[in-house]
Amino acid sequence: MMTIFLSRHGRTDWSVRGLYTGVTDVELDETGHEQAARLARWAGTAGLTAVVSSPMIRAVQTATGAAEAAGVPLRTDARLRELDFGVAEGLPRGEIDPDVMAAFEADPVANFLPGGEDPIRAAERVTACLGELAAEAGPVLVVAHNTILRLALCGLLGIPLADYRRRLPLVEHDAVTELRPYPGGMALRRFNAPLGP
Repeated sequence: MMTIFLSRHGRTDWSVRGLYTGVTDVELDETGHEQAARLARWAGTAGLTAVVSSPMIRAVQTATGAAEAAGVPLRTDARLRELDFGVAEGLPRGEIDPDVMAAFEADPVANFLPGGEDPIRAAERVTACLGELAAEAGPVLVVAHNTILRLALCGLLGIPLADYRRRLPLVEHDAVTELRPYPGGMALRRFNAPLGP
């Protein structure tokens, strides 16, 4: 049965420091590599027919072992890259203009971060990618990023995009989310399911 598994890349130093990490190519830290190894162990037992990753280094580093364990080539798709956070890129929340942050938190779609990517366009690109993958023959693992995965889930499950931060506050590292296509839509079977030891 066709299933799409979504996984956020492993931890980075910027994750630990609470920095907005969109288009900056940041590598995994030691814990992130351990999380990638757990994903690979899981992937080796999941019967995957494809592993598809964002082209960003933190996602590729996370996905490479999973593809090897599943015995499939790693594919990348630029539509899975993270949202560009504009003026917030590389900054912690406390260093961003408080008025900008207040507007963003009230409605992160209508008031997306200045200089950043429109979340509506981002949701369109990632849901188009996942829609194409849903037509493949068997289970697929997609490795991407926190915000873009939340936007994708909203787009696929009919959740208003403006609610992505409230309704889906975090896609965890070291976990999988499971989607299953059905005629006319997508069903969420598991969200942030831990990978185990």
